[in-house]
Amino acid sequence: MNGLFTPREMQVAIKLIKDYFERKLAERLNLTRVSAPLFVKPETGLNDNLTGVEKAVSFSLRKYGQELEIVQSLAKWKRTALKYYGFDVGEGLYTDMDAIRPDEVLDNTHSLYVDQWDWEKVIREEDRTDEYLEKTVKDIFEVFKDTENYINGIYPNKLYKKLPDEIKFITSQELEDLYPKEKPKIREHLIAREYKAVFLKKIGGTLRSGSVHDTRSPDYDDWELNGDILFWNPILDESLELSSMGIRVDRFSLEKQLRLANAENRKILDYHKMLLNQELPFTVGGGIGQSRICMYFLHSKHIGQVQASVWTDEIIEQCEKENIFLL
Repeated sequence: MNGLFTPREMQVAIKLIKDYFERKLAERLNLTRVSAPLFVKPETGLNDNLTGVEKAVSFSLRKYGQELEIVQSLAKWKRTALKYYGFDVGEGLYTDMDAIRPDEVLDNTHSLYVDQWDWEKVIREEDRTDEYLEKTVKDIFEVFKDTENYINGIYPNKLYKKLPDEIKFITSQELEDLYPKEKPKIREHLIAREYKAVFLKKIGGTLRSGSVHDTRSPDYDDWELNGDILFWNPILDESLELSSMGIRVDRFSLEKQLRLANAENRKILDYHKMLLNQELPFTVGGGIGQSRICMYFLHSKHIGQVQASVWTDEIIEQCEKENIFLL
């Protein structure tokens, strides 16, 4: 058994959730599905540096003398794709993103394999505001609530409602002020436990304490206009990040954040040149974890219950002791 579901029942439930959520997200945000790359050329600057230090998996095209990198996310690629496909203001795209993150520390919610919906939408320059960001978050939260109602209706004897009616907005500085003696991850647990659903805003910049809540790559999200969607997960008794998103950098915030991150050498990369020359549209976008959504809605204790990956012998042994079936 795999908790509430047999392994075969789990596969059926995963498909139901993914199909429903994907359809509702596309409808709510006016998104069109597109195909996306699994690997990119490193010199384009399109790969995602995540916190700014993770090293992507790379390999050589032996016959052509070309190095390629497996994508870590599609945050930058999506923005160039919007221009290439000719999307207008108010229109956007989404794609299934599969990535390998070799620097990940494995646990109940972290895997070497990442599967998420990556989405991006064209906005006006005047939409680069906190109000527009919060409106977008509320739209996405409605999709989460609809999905919960849908899957709970299919399995009324197995699942129960966990999401509140509204999502709480709070900045990383306000969160630090609330819990100044706690580490960032503990602060997230505390605020998520209280409100059940939280959008933690303004991640990446330095707080008044001199620290950062969490590091973010300087070249896609505007650190003043971004955030994470966090839900309280009663199964693991901790917060669970379901999405990282934000309004993307313009040339001014890119210049500032590259300087703060000591990463001005990236200006020579193709993607960064396009941004600095104002050749790309203004956008908002993010990633939404597919396996984490399934894990949350299906009350799973381990992400390996909803995705096939590779685990250490210690993790496998511990899951066997707890009667957790890993795919």
